[in-house]
Amino acid sequence: MSNDDFLFWDAAELVAAYTAKTLSPVDVVKASLARAETVQARCNPITEFFSESALMAAQNAEERYAGTGLSPRPLEGVPLAIKEEFALCGSKRSSGSLLFANRVDKHTDTYVQRILDGGAIPLVKTTTPEFCLLGSTWSRLHGVTNNPWNNAVTCGGSSGGSGVALASGIAPIATGTDIGGSIRIPASACGVFGYKAPYGRNPEVPVFNLDYYSHSGPMARSVADIITLQELTTGQDSSDIASLPKPPPHISNGDCIRGLRIAMTPTLCGYEVDEGVAANFLAACQLLADAGAIVEEVDLGWPDSLPAMAETYLNVLWGATLHDFAESRPSDLCSYSLEYARSSRKRQPRELIDANEMAWNAYASLGPLMERFDVLLCPTNAVTMVPPNYGFPEISYKINGQPREGGEDRLWLTSPFNMLSRLPVMSAPTGFDASNVPTGMQIVGKAYDDSKVLNAALGYQTLLPWLFDANHRPTQAS
Repeated sequence: MSNDDFLFWDAAELVAAYTAKTLSPVDVVKASLARAETVQARCNPITEFFSESALMAAQNAEERYAGTGLSPRPLEGVPLAIKEEFALCGSKRSSGSLLFANRVDKHTDTYVQRILDGGAIPLVKTTTPEFCLLGSTWSRLHGVTNNPWNNAVTCGGSSGGSGVALASGIAPIATGTDIGGSIRIPASACGVFGYKAPYGRNPEVPVFNLDYYSHSGPMARSVADIITLQELTTGQDSSDIASLPKPPPHISNGDCIRGLRIAMTPTLCGYEVDEGVAANFLAACQLLADAGAIVEEVDLGWPDSLPAMAETYLNVLWGATLHDFAESRPSDLCSYSLEYARSSRKRQPRELIDANEMAWNAYASLGPLMERFDVLLCPTNAVTMVPPNYGFPEISYKINGQPREGGEDRLWLTSPFNMLSRLPVMSAPTGFDASNVPTGMQIVGKAYDDSKVLNAALGYQTLLPWLFDANHRPTQAS
């Protein structure tokens, strides 16, 4: 083992080494902070370091493992990257905006607190686009966050800093939020796992808790860590009327793949998917079939206007929240925030009803189909070669080497599952394209059937020997 191999371990491996006393939480935190400084200079995923408090927490963790303190908790001594959108007492929460550059929180969000109560150590806060409004990660406040595998393309967004932190060896676990794909897009772009839990499964923050598109969720290097995080964070929160009772603990069914009934669609609802993404997706489906799954291509019958309708919902809701800022302080806003505010003025309340009606119809066709299957698979991102600081609303990019222009709704196959927000969805890595940019696929379950998705992802991960290969790490983060 090289000196820094443990920086790319998952949390379960770190905890095992701590327990066996072959690795020290203090040494891990020191190395993680040093790694974070290096990656920050190349990729810019961090908004705030917690060096002093992290080292103190690591010392406390070491005492727990030594038996001189309280007993170790499930994530005792594990470095955690926290998306800047979450409140952490004493830290800044700017929402990626010049408008709130100096805001410091006096409380910690329940979602984060439950992870901290599990023993995780806050190491850094990570970048987001302004108000989490973009599928990439750049803002006037924090600049551009680059993909650690290829600095010329986006790391995804809005939880892009968390994705970079995981992929580049800063931390094995991270927090994210997902309103249009903001966990799954960066998970795919950075080659890690990201889980959009069903609506209400994890506690949210008012007023987001009443937006059924909105989901707080875990990001990690392994499915096992996703499961651990979910078991810590789920359950009712007295401040969140939408939060659900805690489900039974997740239990793996051993051989998770053999006999699994899988529906798959390479294009979901008429997306144009880059050939590198498509090839890796089909290869992943074949891996599952070779492992004993029953894989069948299906046609969902969804209209190709579904993604645009999801974007319309977001535009109406989020654009309206920016009206006052766009009028009073337009020079402090990013171009995409101004566009959200501008375009939302053209929207009509009826469009929210239309979006809900389309969501209803989409599940009316998907629900009966899924009675024959355990999970549905489709790509996460349609294309990898997207500039990290692309313009808005019209985006220039290439699919299969050919220039394309359009809105964000054609880049990511994620927002339909925010419309169908009760569905659990995992983004899992499928490989790399010719430009060494990660690709991913979504594993989608029936409403609130978390266990099927987690089991399928757990089994699928065992089919990826390259995932933790020491010779396959992002060189452009160093």
